[in-house]
Amino acid sequence: MKLLPVTAAASLAAILFAVPSAEAAHSHAAAAESPAQTSTQAAPASAKLKATQTALRALWQGHVDAVRKVVVAEIAGNSAALKTAEGEVVANAHGIANAIAPYYGQPAADKLFPLLAGHYGAVKAYLDASVAKDAKAQGAATDKLTSNADQIATFLSTANPHLPKATLMELLQVHASHHIDQIQELIAKDTAAEVKTRAAMSAHMNVIADALANGIAAQFPAKF
Repeated sequence: MKLLPVTAAASLAAILFAVPSAEAAHSHAAAAESPAQTSTQAAPASAKLKATQTALRALWQGHVDAVRKVVVAEIAGNSAALKTAEGEVVANAHGIANAIAPYYGQPAADKLFPLLAGHYGAVKAYLDASVAKDAKAQGAATDKLTSNADQIATFLSTANPHLPKATLMELLQVHASHHIDQIQELIAKDTAAEVKTRAAMSAHMNVIADALANGIAAQFPAKF
């Protein structure tokens, strides 16, 4: 699987998914509106974007937290904890999918959910193969992760021209690589390495969340 450094992915996303700031919007509109009118309109837009970024960050952070619980439970052989954690993963996937409904409609959210479920399914397959020490199954699961990333990137880029597919693929591949690294580190009980990977995953979730929020804001400026 191609691994793009998180810093590079973050920089690329910031460039491609950037949206005008409230200050820039004020400057561009100054000739047509009074300062009072511009200030009134710009502030809510900035607040809405920040709120959307915050909500999406929480959802994507929830994804990695729930999946980590699955990994820990399976390695420990704790079937009860595994079942609970998988329920969290599913609920979180519904939350991420439903977050796009206000912009693209519920049918679009219903199409995104199985793609997110496919991502988890591929991660779980890699986990199962790793616990079983089955290299062939690990390879098949990695291929599924890459294929699923392509499907998600295609879906999002088709819905929103401000979300380039190539960049989405890079972001999603980094995310998948983090899952793989974390699984291997938890199995090996390499706590120091897993702490670093977990921090990188958390930072990268914010990159993905902000990229999506900025892309939506660019596509639907009237709502921001």
